[in-house]
Amino acid sequence: MTEGHNRVAIVTGAGSGIGRVCSIGLAKAGFSLSLLGRNAGRLEETAAIIAGNGGNALVIPTDVTREDDVERAFLQTVDRFHRLDLLFNNAGTASPKAEFGDVEMRHFARVLSTNVTGAFLCARAAFRLMSAQDPKGGRIINNGSVSAQAPRLNGAPYTISKHAITGLTKQLSVDGRAHRIACGQIDIGNAATALSAALISGVPQADGSVVSEPVMPLESVVDAVLFMAGLPLESNVQFMTIMATNMPLIGRG
Repeated sequence: MTEGHNRVAIVTGAGSGIGRVCSIGLAKAGFSLSLLGRNAGRLEETAAIIAGNGGNALVIPTDVTREDDVERAFLQTVDRFHRLDLLFNNAGTASPKAEFGDVEMRHFARVLSTNVTGAFLCARAAFRLMSAQDPKGGRIINNGSVSAQAPRLNGAPYTISKHAITGLTKQLSVDGRAHRIACGQIDIGNAATALSAALISGVPQADGSVVSEPVMPLESVVDAVLFMAGLPLESNVQFMTIMATNMPLIGRG
């Protein structure tokens, strides 16, 4: 993104995992950051790392499922930094594994509320700002997950929510054309986060086997997000899949 102004990004789910490392990477690349998430303490930890590296970050505790929270967070960002160039729509959650017939409505509703409603509310707020600012335009990167392509066994709420993200990405790509808003999706598989131990110890597959799955370094995800974020608005990565090389995704199970 080679624009003639200081670049500003919002990252949701910035308090841990992929959100934290990508926030730090974006700050090192020259972005000023608004860090959104529910846990203020974790956001402050991310901001402290960014500040220690000479970066600039604003902590905004936010529940992305609440429309008023999202609108407030995006307005605070513009008040502080005066524009928005990038939204990394990353916040997400999962539910306990359950056979399809045993999925509880409370788990389904919680996952859809965060992963779909939250992503929509943040994308809509970004779209409104990007289409009205001067110079207009910006980029939205949605975190889709490889579950947007192929389901894991007994993971219906998460899989359904991530397929919805693909629809969100495509709609934004069409509606954003008139406003110089580019939208792409990154589908991440088996990154080394706090959940890695479960992947390595063994994951149930569709054929009934339990397989230890490889993981990739988080730095690889950061590099991929930075590549997408660094393109000029005339160019776009529509869909990117980044995963551990030997992860059983193609022909899963």
